[in-house]
Amino acid sequence: MQLFRFIKLVFESKKETSSIEFMKKFLIVGLGNKGEKYNNTRHNIGFEVVDELALKEGITFETEKLGSTAKFRFKGRTFILLKPSTFMNLSGKAVKYWLTKEKIPLENLLIICDDLNLPFGSIRVKAKGSDGGHNGLKDINAVLQTQKYARFRFGVGAEFSKGRQSDFVLGEWSSDQKELLQDRLAIASKLIKSFGTAGLNNTMNTFNRT
Repeated sequence: MQLFRFIKLVFESKKETSSIEFMKKFLIVGLGNKGEKYNNTRHNIGFEVVDELALKEGITFETEKLGSTAKFRFKGRTFILLKPSTFMNLSGKAVKYWLTKEKIPLENLLIICDDLNLPFGSIRVKAKGSDGGHNGLKDINAVLQTQKYARFRFGVGAEFSKGRQSDFVLGEWSSDQKELLQDRLAIASKLIKSFGTAGLNNTMNTFNRT
């Protein structure tokens, strides 16, 4: 009987430790389109943000199912960076797969995307919300069947004439924007680490004013 209690306690302890480890894992998804022709385009800012963080951490992306991933640890947390290979309009499939595979809770998910409604370089972190006309977020909402996940919107501006929205987001940064972009990417890297260590509310309070 005592042996049975001991085995039960060990099992419950391991289960609790495993649950704690899952809570310390974060999935950071940069949205974009695969392929060289989309490199350096406004719509691919999600890819650029996670690429910059991977560079700072000295890690490289590996091609895996439904995307490329890179992992690093910081202050006891594990960050999994994901660039979906499903194209923007089908991002939800990759997000759901990696959340399930890594057993990451929804509150530890952060989606990074471009936003036409924000001036270039502006940063807004939200706990939930509609897709705002963004096709990547629209598909994620549909697949996950919820809008309650954190998203990091990076402003790309809206300097385009009527009917040219698609050309604008799929166009490359202007020369002036390229000069300013590096500083904003550095701030974005700090934001992601803050999301995993300081929490969503503290991150919003700190970075939504930058």
